[in-house]
Amino acid sequence: MNLKEFYFRISTRLKDLWRYKIFRFTVITQIFYFSLSLILTLIFLRNQNDFLVYYEVGEVFITDINNLYTADYLWPFRYFPLSAIFFIPFYLLGFDFGYVVFSLLNLLLNVIICIFLYKVIIIIRGVDHEKDDKRIVTYICLFLMGLPNLFNYILGQINLYVSFLILVSLYLFLTREDLKWNLISSIILGCSIIIKPITIFMVPFLLVLNLRIKQRKFEFETLKSIVRIIGVVLPLTLNIFLFLLYPTLWEGFLNANFTGSDPIMPNHSFSLTKIILNFLNFYSISNIPFLVLILVLLIIGGLSFTIYVFRRINKNSLIFGYTFGILIMLLVYYDSWTHHLLALTPLLIILIFYMPRTSRITKNYIKPSFFFLNFFDLAFMGIWFITQDFFPYNFVSTIFLLIILYGSNKFCLIEDSIY
Repeated sequence: MNLKEFYFRISTRLKDLWRYKIFRFTVITQIFYFSLSLILTLIFLRNQNDFLVYYEVGEVFITDINNLYTADYLWPFRYFPLSAIFFIPFYLLGFDFGYVVFSLLNLLLNVIICIFLYKVIIIIRGVDHEKDDKRIVTYICLFLMGLPNLFNYILGQINLYVSFLILVSLYLFLTREDLKWNLISSIILGCSIIIKPITIFMVPFLLVLNLRIKQRKFEFETLKSIVRIIGVVLPLTLNIFLFLLYPTLWEGFLNANFTGSDPIMPNHSFSLTKIILNFLNFYSISNIPFLVLILVLLIIGGLSFTIYVFRRINKNSLIFGYTFGILIMLLVYYDSWTHHLLALTPLLIILIFYMPRTSRITKNYIKPSFFFLNFFDLAFMGIWFITQDFFPYNFVSTIFLLIILYGSNKFCLIEDSIY
């Protein structure tokens, strides 16, 4: 395809999309989100955003790497040390220009994410769904207009990079069967873990494992499973070299994520683990945050993985594996914020088109949860700041995450496809 043909295809597609009123409104909304984030961050919130932490992490990595986890950041740095390399170019550009470039990349990523989201939906869309694009375009536009997107822009967060890698890896898994592409898809998912470990609980669901009791059928593709696990772990092992070269990094990483004082501090996270810790802290009950995390992980993660293994569906079932992996992280890890939902809401849209058009699970569980998390979650974060002195629990989003988990589990187990 030459440049002229490419331009013609893009312009034709944009003209088609421009016919939709919601698309035109979404373009205006994205421009507004982008402009507002630049104004707020560069003028009013220079010292109150996540990009400042990433900017300083890039500086510390090249000037004093041993203090990567102990430097005096605005908020703790908790990612794998290799992720810090990603932030170096923005530090070298300077804060103002670095943030502008960073925001422009986020804007571009949103476009690419929508393309891959559309591609995945076309592949998995049920036969009883509408054949035109109007409904797909509507949901993709709703994703772009969602408040998690606004929050991500304003904070200068990196969730869209993770969402992009999730969708690319999922698309390749769904469209490429051979081992080479399974390896590449897994490596891409592993890179998302390096950038932000929110996808780490997706790893067990890469195993090609299915047990159907009624059919007395057990499926386990050993070679494909091994290739997938090797692929996702391979990028992560590069961190080992940094941990070996700079032993203080390992201690700092553990302290920032599990053993330090930060996990105990009350905050507005909607994770189930944090709600329990807030409860223990509010009533001055001694607690061990890591123990609470492990217990919640065993319950939520163990149940989800078991149901995934016993699922009745097999075609494109990795969609549920990805969804379970993100849900487990959001419910289990200490800090789950509104901008993290950008890794979940595209998967919810995919589920809406994967399940039957008349599915009661879609109607009663997935759709309501999508609309709440996409448009109303942020309001309850604000309520937490008002009530934290006497009711320090941001629990409404937690309920909707559990509703999604319940609905997805139900769909995986129940034979009647109308569900």
